[in-house]
Amino acid sequence: MKRIAIAGVVLVFTIALGAGWAGAAGDPAKGKVSFSQVCAACHGSSGKGDGPAAASLNPKPRDLSDKGYLAGLKDDYLKKLIKEGGQAAGKSPLMPPLGGALKDDDIENVISYVRSLAK
Repeated sequence: MKRIAIAGVVLVFTIALGAGWAGAAGDPAKGKVSFSQVCAACHGSSGKGDGPAAASLNPKPRDLSDKGYLAGLKDDYLKKLIKEGGQAAGKSPLMPPLGGALKDDDIENVISYVRSLAK
């Protein structure tokens, strides 16, 4: 019985690592503040890609509340995307690099917040 419980814990941890969200690397509450300041204009306050600037963008900002889409993205990829911009990560060049505005800890917090949107 104990072995089954341990195996279950190991399985959950392995799945978490594979999904790119091993543990709580960031603080979603702090991430929400940063997201509101630097991301919401395009991605919208709830991450649906419907911010006030989105109407003038082509392609439109990604819906970050899309659980299926976000589940396939590792944290390292999201960090690169946020820090270096869309073009550096194979996405739209309209996604600006935010590494100058956000420190690494802030980016981890934003990732944690964005992952909380996709539930």
